[in-house]
Parts: sequence; structure tokens; C-alpha cells
Amino acid sequence: MRISFGSVASLALCFTVSAFAAEPFDDKFRQLEEVLPTPNTYRTASGAPGHAYWQQRADYTIRATLDEARREIAGSGTITYHNQSPDTLGYLWVQLDQNIYKPDSDARRMTTAPSRQAWAKTTGEETMKFEGLRGILARGDFQGGFNIRRLTGADGQPLKYVVNRTMMRIDLPQPLKPGQDFVFQIDWDYRINEQKVLGGRAGYEVFDDKNALFEVAQWFPRMAAYYDAAGWQHKQFLGSGEFTLEFGDYDVQLTVPADHIVASTGELQNPQDVLSSAQRERLEKARGSDKPVVIVTQKEAEAAEKTVSRAQKMWHFKAANVRDFAWASSRKFIWDAQGYKKGGSDVMAMSYYPKEGNPLWEKYSTQAIVHTIEQYNKYSIDYPYPTAISVNGPVGGMEYPMISFNGPRPVKDKKTGELTYSKRTKYGLIGVIIHEVGHNYYPMIINSDERQWTWMDEGLNTFVQYLAQQAWEENYPASRGEPREIVDYMRSRDQVPIMTNSESLLQFGNNAYAKPAAGLNILRETILGRELFDYAFKEYAQRWKFKRPTPADFFRTMEDASGTDLDWFWRGWFYTTDPVDISIDGISEYGVSSKDPATEKAWKKAQKDAQPESVTSRANKGMPRRVEAHPELKDFYNQHDDFTVTNKDRNAYAETLAALEPWEKDLLKQGKHLYLVDLSNVGGMVMPLILEIELKSGKKYVERVPAEVWRYSPKKITKVVITDEPMVGLVQDPYWETADIDTSNNAWPRKITPSRLELFKSEKSPKDNLMRDFHTPLKGKNGSSARGDEA
Repeated sequence: MRISFGSVASLALCFTVSAFAAEPFDDKFRQLEEVLPTPNTYRTASGAPGHAYWQQRADYTIRATLDEARREIAGSGTITYHNQSPDTLGYLWVQLDQNIYKPDSDARRMTTAPSRQAWAKTTGEETMKFEGLRGILARGDFQGGFNIRRLTGADGQPLKYVVNRTMMRIDLPQPLKPGQDFVFQIDWDYRINEQKVLGGRAGYEVFDDKNALFEVAQWFPRMAAYYDAAGWQHKQFLGSGEFTLEFGDYDVQLTVPADHIVASTGELQNPQDVLSSAQRERLEKARGSDKPVVIVTQKEAEAAEKTVSRAQKMWHFKAANVRDFAWASSRKFIWDAQGYKKGGSDVMAMSYYPKEGNPLWEKYSTQAIVHTIEQYNKYSIDYPYPTAISVNGPVGGMEYPMISFNGPRPVKDKKTGELTYSKRTKYGLIGVIIHEVGHNYYPMIINSDERQWTWMDEGLNTFVQYLAQQAWEENYPASRGEPREIVDYMRSRDQVPIMTNSESLLQFGNNAYAKPAAGLNILRETILGRELFDYAFKEYAQRWKFKRPTPADFFRTMEDASGTDLDWFWRGWFYTTDPVDISIDGISEYGVSSKDPATEKAWKKAQKDAQPESVTSRANKGMPRRVEAHPELKDFYNQHDDFTVTNKDRNAYAETLAALEPWEKDLLKQGKHLYLVDLSNVGGMVMPLILEIELKSGKKYVERVPAEVWRYSPKKITKVVITDEPMVGLVQDPYWETADIDTSNNAWPRKITPSRLELFKSEKSPKDNLMRDFHTPLKGKNGSSARGDEA
């Protein structure tokens, strides 16, 4: 198709009119003001804490004893609650998370089977794994939960309290005014759950040698959070929504069997009481080492495994400005450590693991901790704590301040006894350590409300985990972070928006981890670019370290620090389940008319000649024609056709050229190729266009168009593409960077989608034969066999 310059204005006008005529109009770029909370003196419109921002605080002094034989913990604590809010409080709320293990807990009573498919049918009978049935039965038998033995004020007088499932309300003797503190004392005990049976974020594990390993968390009554945006966060603990806690200082003394090694939040205060002189020397050496130093050797751990000490030792730890406290204890622990000091970080990276974790753990664990701190510091804040710990135990992956519980181990070959590990196990270990140590940043320091918004800790952390994994080695097999990895989920029907309460999420891992991480990757690589994104993302961490951000604070900070309106992105990616599916529907070519009759009539003739021959003309091939038999019938019109250039054409062309300005003449000579590309937003989520243009010469280049191209017509648009030579191909999103769920409509001309057809022979399954089965030889204990009728 050719266009003259006189028609360009009217053509542009037609594009504009058609865009505004789209019905019904869905403004994908409307602002989020009607969704986000109104800014105030606590949280500003820029996303930063306001000048009147406040935050509560709780300090703990705890003394606890681990009874290994009874699998119990008994503790007593003094809690000092600082009311730094502008509100007067009549009562306090305390989290009793261990109560999730009470027989009548909400979490137990509301448990349902995930689907009928989970109870797979074979031969008409329901089947289940032994582990599954053991877990179901154990949940009914285990008598877990806190036993509150004493609750008094600082004066020793009993306090009135009410336990509401996993929460406890303490009624204050006098209202607690702004700026005042309240001190109370509490004694408690509880049974520790066997983690591999009952699951959970803590528990114990028993090994073949009968020794146990304890990972202890959610182990003391903890102050619930009270903050400006939510008041008391006292939603019940049902298992998915994690924790919302206040910062404070901890002084903790843990009494354990004398042959145990303890890993803990905080810094050890009495190494001279619990470590040998050799172990203390190794620990000091590790501070300046550039590789892990073994503190408790495998030989020492194996020696401890052979006997059980009846004596006890007290390990004393202190931790400043943390929001929680966890620990692990076992006589099986091997312990290695390495110091890391750079910028504002001065930390001991340490790993604790049984011999069953080697050779995997001694090679990778502490190295992965150091790598995590190096990488996370680049994108957020300098790690501020003195220790960072990875513990191998029954919990597959869980984080607490300065300490994380991580799961993968090698497997023992049943024939050779050799310990080996798969590629999946290796990278699973590295990945989970990066993830769980990374949680020190999100949410242990950048302290979001996990019970309300899982994505604010898991999603942000998974994104930075992805960045750290890319820095570990080339082609690291990451399972989350790449937009292409979220496509199957985005196609599925089983979705809820990311902005859904933690306990209501479907496909928890995809929704709270993978989709937010992929979205932030798109924001960094495709929408903002790395420079703008990294600055804004780091600004968010700097603003909200040791504070409690909400989703609005994150959204507003990213826009404020990047200088970019991203409301369309937050709305589409976080508040809806719309997928990305942009289709190239068609392309029209418009060559610019040169006005030269020789050129233009030749072009028209070429278009005519390119038309397919009619079926009649094909059938008439060789037909006798009168003018061929009588050539005298031919005249001027048999020599010339409609495409013949006449002198009149040449005169008109000369007159036209004479009337043109010099710049107009130059424009005619450029020979540009114009294409109108029709695109549809099939999925509903608007995205930038990434157009890979292929020219006749074989050259390819990418043209990037901002998402605002959809502003006036969110469903269908026509994009003008101008090239210097003919375009022979066009691909939208050639690098799969936007999580487009249907790449089959991303190319013009359309591309064939390759797949494979697997052929197989049908096999008849053997039918039941009771007689045959009855007479099958019975294997005896000594390896002999006997017939069924002889047994």
C-alpha cells in the first residue's frame, strides 16, 4: 500500500478517533488513590516514614531449660513493654504460637483434604503413604501448646489474662499511657513437636543413633505488634501467615545437656563455660579467615554421640534490636565459621550440622551465608548483626534473626554406604540458605507484617535471592525469579491476587514467592531499567530498616525514588490476576509515494503482476486468439497499458517538484518503509512492547515502547513502525521477559510451534489370579521360600 503526504494527517486522525471509540473503556492507568491508604504524619505520600512515625518495643529476659528426655522446654521470662504510641492502652496482646499444636486448635479443626486426588485410588481402594496417616493420627494424639504456669506484674501480683486460642490478652491494672513502660513476668512450659511427624517451623528430629537435634522457635510468649495502620495485629496463627513482632533487646540463658552445642540468635556471652580452649582458639581464628574454620570437628561430634551426659550447661546469649529469638541444640553438631567484615557489616557466618550433612554442608553452607550477605548488602542495607547462622535439621527452611533452619542432606547408598547428593540437592541447599539468611533483611530488619502480607517478605526476598543466585555461578538453576517460570501459573484458573491475606492464598508458593519475584524482575529489567530500579529498591530498604512498612510504603517509595508512575503495574500485577498476553494481529505496509511516474507506475504494475493468476486464465492457456491469427487487429493499446508513463505524467511530476520546498524534496528521497502493526491485549495486563524487527538484509534490532502506548486503548492499538529497508519479520517479547502466556501469537508471520508425539505400545495389565497368587512361593526370613499352602 502506498500513501501520499497529503493523506498522513487524515490517517493519523483516524488512528486517534478509533482509539477513543473503544468501548467499554477500561483505564489501566488510573491512579491507586482509591485503593491505597491516605498519607498522614506517620506514613507520607512519598512512601517514607513521616515525622510522627512511632513504633512499639519489647525487651526480654528469659531463662529456659531443655529437657531432652521428655522433649520439653520450661521457661520463665521478664518482658518490658514500651508504649511509644500516642495511644493509651488498656490491655496487651501476646502471641502463643505453640497453641497451634493443641488438640482443639483452629488449625487442626479446620484442616481438610486438599483434594480427592490426594487420596489416590488404585484397584478401587483408597491409598495413602505411611507418613501421611502417621501425621493425621499424631495431630490428634499430641498434647501440645503452652502451659502458662504464672503471670504476674513487676510487683509479683497475679495479672488477669484471657487465652483466645493462639493469642492471650493481658488486662492491665492501670491504663498504659504514651511513653510509659509495663513490666510483667511469665512462666511457661510446652512439649516440643517431632517435626517430621507434625511439621511446623520448629521441632526435634531423632537419628538412627537415637540422638536428637532440636530446632527451637516460637518457644516463648511473644508480644503481638501494635501499629498505626492496623492497631493490634492479633489475627490467629493458622499456619500460613507467619509473624508480626516488635523489636527489642534479648538476654537469654539456655540450660541444655552438657554435651550439647547450641546455635542461637545473638552473641555468646560465656564461651569459657561451654567451649574447650581449643574450640575458643578456632573461633577466634575464624574471625579473620577467608574460608570456613571448623570449631567443633566431626571427630568431636562423633565422640559426643556415643554417650549421653546427665550434667547440664548454661549457654548465655544477648541480642540487640531483634524482633525474635530462636536456637538449636544437639550433641551431634559439627560447627564451622568464617568472619566477614566490609562496609557496615562485621559478622561471623556460622554453620551447625550433623555428620549426616557432610560432605555437602561443610563445602557449601558457610560459603553460601557469606555470599548472601555480600549480595544482599548491594541491594538493600549493610547486614547489621554480629552473627549469621545456618543450621541443618528437620525444618526444610525457616528464618529467625541471625539464625536459619535449612534441610537438604546427602543420601546414603544402601549397598555401598557412600554419601552422595544430586544436583537438585546441591542447588536446593545453596538456594535455601540464600533465601533463609536473606530473610534477615526481609522481614527481620525491614519488618513487614507477615501475618497480613506474605509477599512483602517472601516475594521481595525471593527476588533478591534470584539476584544473589545469578552472582553465584553462570546458568544457576533458579526455579523462581525468571518471568518465563511463572507462565504456567499465570495461565491457571486457580489464582487470587497477590494482595490477598496470607491465610487465603491459593498456590502459596507461586502467589507469594514466584509471582512477586518475577514481577520485580520485569520492573527492573523491562520497565525501569537496572539503574532506576536498584536505586529505588535500595531506598526502600534504607527508609524502612528497623521499621514496619506496608504495601503502600513500598509502592510509593518505588515510584518516588525512580521518578516513574507505576500505578498501572501495581494494579495489574498485584491487585488482579490478569495475565500478560499481547498478540500481533496483522501488519500493513505503507511505502511513501515518490511522485515520480516511472517509479510509481512500476510499483503499481508489480502489485498487479503479484496477484495470483485466475483459474480461468490457467485453463485458457494455449487457446487460439483472433489477434494472434490476425495481427493487423493490433494497435497502440496492444503495445501500451495503464502503467505506461506519458509525457503528461512527466510534466506533472516536474511541476510538482518545482513547487516543493528543499526539505520536502529530501523527504521524498529517503525511501522510508512504513508499517501499521495491529496489536491486541488479549490477557488484560498491559506491558511495554518489545519489538524485534527483522529486515530484508537479515539485520535485526529491538525497539522498546513504554506501556503507556496502551493508555487510550487498552485492548487494541496500531503501532507505526518505520524502517530503512523492507521488514520481513516482527516478534513481540523476543526474550520472554514479560511472562507472556501465549508466545504463539507473538510473531508475524506466525511461527510453527514444535512439539513431540510419543508412540507406545499398549500393554495389558495382568488380571488377578487368586490361585496363582496363593501358590506364589513365600519368602522366609532366612532367604528360603515356601509355598503358600505350606506356610
